[in-house]
Amino acid sequence: MSIHGILGEQTTDYPTHYSPETLYPIARSMGRDVIGWQDDKLAVGVDWWHAFELSWLTPQGISQVAMARFSIPASSPFIVESKSLKLYLNSLNFTEFASWHAVETQIAADLSTCLQAEVTVKLFALDDAPSLLITEPSGIGIDEALADSQEKVALSLHPDASLLLATDDRPLNSETQQALSSQMQAGGPVSFYSNLLRSNCPVTNQPDWGTLLVTMTGMNSEHPIYAANILRYILSFRQHNGFHEQCVEQIFADLSQYYQPETLMVRAWYTRRGGIDINPCRVSDMSLLPTPSRLIRQ
Repeated sequence: MSIHGILGEQTTDYPTHYSPETLYPIARSMGRDVIGWQDDKLAVGVDWWHAFELSWLTPQGISQVAMARFSIPASSPFIVESKSLKLYLNSLNFTEFASWHAVETQIAADLSTCLQAEVTVKLFALDDAPSLLITEPSGIGIDEALADSQEKVALSLHPDASLLLATDDRPLNSETQQALSSQMQAGGPVSFYSNLLRSNCPVTNQPDWGTLLVTMTGMNSEHPIYAANILRYILSFRQHNGFHEQCVEQIFADLSQYYQPETLMVRAWYTRRGGIDINPCRVSDMSLLPTPSRLIRQ
């Protein structure tokens, strides 16, 4: 019996033996050249990948299952194409390993070779829940910042950083803006998040959904931060074709240039596809790097 329609248009051959050659590197320069900003500042941070469909065999031929976290330095010259990573992980399903440590070591070696950087791999047992706890983003949620506006937000084809600039001082959704203003007046970190980050995968054109968190200190007072403008800017990514890492780096670059903060952290938790979620984080200094975590929709 054949399957017709959109679900039958394409098939994928999954390897049934250890196949590190399926890993496909993509140069970070492809995204950074488009941003056109300082590459060295975009190379500070980590990409955390979580894999939930990891399995291999013991020497007795018994299947093992685990969850995994791959920590990829933002300074690596390459990222790995996510579907190629899924195929690689599937190639381990019928491969024998003497121990869990041997699996970690092999995956770390293969990813490090592919990405030309030191990749850290950590496996988690299914009953090791405390290691992968569900958390919540900190800061002020800005998704209702335009609730009091009558304007219709246009669907942009590309991210529009000019939306960050305030065109007037109307406090749209005063509750959200007042909370943000209170943070600024207190002189401490300004921290806000949105669950509405969306972009498209440049390879498959499938939608990528994520939660974005930004923390800044010491902003340029010439450019006030308005929650409504930040939200408009985030929404301008909705039809943009960009990898998870490139989108976070674009946001990091734009916020750096418009607000000139003394310190900045931009991180995103993207929802899972193919048993893998990707969580890029960029910081102005590695001392600001947070601990990896997961959110409810991951």
